[in-house]
Amino acid sequence: MRKGFFYKNSLTIVFLLLFVASLIGQFFTGWKEYNSELKDDNYPSVSLSTYIKSGHFISSTFENWESEFLQMALFVILTRTLRQKGSSESKKLEGKEEVDKEPDPNKEDAPWPVHKGGLILTLYKHSLSIVLLLLYLFSFCMHVYGSFTDYNGEQIRKGHPTETVWQYLSSSRLWFESFQNWQSEFLSIVAIVALSIYLRQQGSPQSKPVDAAWSETGE
Repeated sequence: MRKGFFYKNSLTIVFLLLFVASLIGQFFTGWKEYNSELKDDNYPSVSLSTYIKSGHFISSTFENWESEFLQMALFVILTRTLRQKGSSESKKLEGKEEVDKEPDPNKEDAPWPVHKGGLILTLYKHSLSIVLLLLYLFSFCMHVYGSFTDYNGEQIRKGHPTETVWQYLSSSRLWFESFQNWQSEFLSIVAIVALSIYLRQQGSPQSKPVDAAWSETGE
């Protein structure tokens, strides 16, 4: 039986819909929270169109994206060389795996950078980690901008002096926001790597087979 578009792309589609729903929920609840803060400071509330450009929304959005992309980038990079005995998230302890072999330019259905070779192929061989790191850097910069703007807005409403971006970069607030997200992402990696040694989920490619030994490493 021929499978349709949704079946072939259902994992991406479902998670994309969950992402959009969560972002919308964050936007509307954040808008109400921000207006509550403005009211406490005797400032008028803002419209939805104003809130979406505010430091409050930008900071809260990108500080989460920042930690996600950092987690994924480090996981992709570190799993090339580091191992965890018994984990489905680790490469096997010994020997080469399919992902380690050099690309074959003669393979008919290989992506075009493989056929092109040279610098294009070199970049393509590391394109996943490169893009994830670039997304992390972009998200971090947007987090800095949003958090800095939101902080100075608070300072103005309270009649306190504002800071320059360089002063803010050395403040504890920015790094507190980052570290509280980073630690949760690193903990989630520890959880999936360690728990997959002993626990199973039948039918999931992130789990070892149910009858696999605890010491068996790799999916």
